[in-house]
Amino acid sequence: MTERIVLADLDDGVRGAVAAARERVAGLHGELIRWGLVVWTAGNVSERVVVTRADGSVERTGLFVIKPSGVAYEEFCAENMVVCTLDGDKVVDGTPEGLVPSSDTAAHAYVYRHMDGVGGVVHTHSTYATAWAARREPVPCVLTMMADEFGGEIPVGPFALIGDDSIGRGIVETLSGSRSPAVLMANHGPFAVGRDARAAVKAAAMCEEVA
Repeated sequence: MTERIVLADLDDGVRGAVAAARERVAGLHGELIRWGLVVWTAGNVSERVVVTRADGSVERTGLFVIKPSGVAYEEFCAENMVVCTLDGDKVVDGTPEGLVPSSDTAAHAYVYRHMDGVGGVVHTHSTYATAWAARREPVPCVLTMMADEFGGEIPVGPFALIGDDSIGRGIVETLSGSRSPAVLMANHGPFAVGRDARAAVKAAAMCEEVA
């Protein structure tokens, strides 16, 4: 376990960036519903906390924001988005009592630690993309839209159990040799990455569309 981080002890820039990331992540979960990518409480969006300083410099912090586990989407708000360190440990301060981060938190954290430039990660169980994942077949690049958005096929990643960083390892391993921002994890469903959470949500929506 890492040392507990208290948000109130961090500087104004980091606290402001955390608050903004919480707002974005809470709102972007609504996009998953809008585009028909999730049912019930499944799926998750996360975003790495990045601070833009007054001098224009950008600081990639060791924090990210992700949804709480088992909470209905209609109950989402910025305040109940969970702040975690990049090793997946929950930052207790500022998170309502009783909320825990998504079961995919360790996978998201692994991706952030090992994929430079990734600032957002999304997981859905969208119908068509998940069907390809169930068959363990990549979505072939047969549409001009796919060439534009994915640069080739949407690859299949290995089967991995939920709860630790195994899924994250599979995502990184598969996407490291692909131009695609999305991967179909075998017998599970799609994960998508982007420079920020909005870009990752777009990739998840486009993955379902082409599937």
